[in-house]
Amino acid sequence: MSRELFERLRERAVEIHVEEHLRSRLQRGESLRVKLGLDPTAPDLHVGHLVVLDVLRAFQDDGHTVVLIVGDFTAMIGDPSGRSETRPILTREQVDAAARTYLDQIHLVLDRERLEVRRNSEWLGEMKGADVLRLLGKATLQQVLQREDFADRLKAGTPIGAHEILYPFNQAYDSVAIRADVEIGGTDQLFNLLFGREIQKAYAQDTQDVAVFPLLEGTDGTVKMGKSLGNYIGLTEPPEEIYGKTMSIPDKLTEKYLRLVSGLDGPELAAVLAMKPRDAKAALARQLVKRLHGEDAAARAESHFVNQFVRKEIPDQKEEHKIEGPTDVVSVLVAIGIANSRGDARRLAEQGGVRINGDKVEPTATAAAGDVISARRRHVLLK
Repeated sequence: MSRELFERLRERAVEIHVEEHLRSRLQRGESLRVKLGLDPTAPDLHVGHLVVLDVLRAFQDDGHTVVLIVGDFTAMIGDPSGRSETRPILTREQVDAAARTYLDQIHLVLDRERLEVRRNSEWLGEMKGADVLRLLGKATLQQVLQREDFADRLKAGTPIGAHEILYPFNQAYDSVAIRADVEIGGTDQLFNLLFGREIQKAYAQDTQDVAVFPLLEGTDGTVKMGKSLGNYIGLTEPPEEIYGKTMSIPDKLTEKYLRLVSGLDGPELAAVLAMKPRDAKAALARQLVKRLHGEDAAARAESHFVNQFVRKEIPDQKEEHKIEGPTDVVSVLVAIGIANSRGDARRLAEQGGVRINGDKVEPTATAAAGDVISARRRHVLLK
């Protein structure tokens, strides 16, 4: 099985460091400690997290120990990876609330009996000033500032909070604390994961192998899926929401979603990839709901979508909204709260996700009193 696991990793990973070392350890049948760190900065996990969670499940099924680091300490600092500005510092209460939902949702994929869960406040929260100084002395400021996001911000003259420098050190020390053999993450985490190798070496530990995997674009089709951007599909959202949001993704992303998060493989995956674009997307939507809510929920969500959008049926019970100001569909969608920005509203209409009185409309369309706007499973009567 270990050979099959490595081939799966090599097929899905963007980069593996050090590939031959990891391959040989798996082929020798070593029992590895495989680390994933998640900072609970928002209450819910989303479909993008399935990319790495499925990899962890494959390690579990091969007999390895998966160690999930709940970054309740690092979350208060905020990961600067991929950020063009400093993250707001979160309170302990915000982090704890998000951590509770993470632990509930992680078991949708991972076997709780074969999962070691640790909070990094166990060691980072106990560090004294002298311990922090010793940790900071294990690397140079130049090493940290080499990371792309810091370098870009320095070049642009954008402030970098002094506390942000601590983040890669703290995340790296997590690997020391649990003696990680392997760490996985998204491609935006490559610097942090490789830095973990350097800090392990400085503490006279064997260095972890690292594998990074593709980031999944959100429903807008452009940037990484995230709650703060409103382009996410939550793991615990209602089946109808998951199905409908999946159907709203651009066609160009259907294959990527199928390969990375559908859970389909082999002949089943090949059969769906051979379908027409819309049919493949519908199969993806049904499969995601099935993964997260079961077969019955998937069938109901599909039926609901067909009734509401394909057959253009509008329910008798509708929300109401009084038109005030501009009546172009973009402005109305923002005013109603269906879209969280004008850009979001335009993308939604461009992707065919907005109907007026049952007919798809372009972003340039206008609405009038008496019209029913339908989008994102909402139907709003304008007055």
